[in-house]
Amino acid sequence: MQFGRYYEEFEVGAVYKHWPGKTVTEYDDHLFCLLTMNHHPLHLDANYAENTTDFGRNVVVGNYIYSLLLGMSVPDVSGKAIANLEIESLRHVRPTFHGDTVYGETEVLDKTPSKSKDDRGVVYVETRGYKQDGTVVCVFRRKVMVPKRSYGQARGGEQPGRPEPAAN
Repeated sequence: MQFGRYYEEFEVGAVYKHWPGKTVTEYDDHLFCLLTMNHHPLHLDANYAENTTDFGRNVVVGNYIYSLLLGMSVPDVSGKAIANLEIESLRHVRPTFHGDTVYGETEVLDKTPSKSKDDRGVVYVETRGYKQDGTVVCVFRRKVMVPKRSYGQARGGEQPGRPEPAAN
């Protein structure tokens, strides 16, 4: 199973549909809020959300959705990355609620060979996240420095650093 791509494997216009999706639970949302110290009642207090907001219920914290989509994209986009260089933009388009299932896809917008090192390049991508009904909830663009095949081969191939089992 492929994990990430070399620079040569990216094609402008290609769309990678990340699989599987993730159903967001109340536990996921609350744990993320607590770990990141985001204690806004919109995310944690059902009574507040029901009685004082236009949503009428808790909204999943947007940075969890972004993080989830970023993680979903790793096997298709940045699994071989040398560095994540930049998040150019991040838009939370629509709310996500407990029980929604989030899916993601990433489109390759551009790619540029490195000017300073011939064993790598920069890939510019847009990741879109959407719910089970197709509603887009999050869109972000980023630049990722990825290796060329020569870089990977010089450092151990497809699974660098993987040990062999010891003989018994």
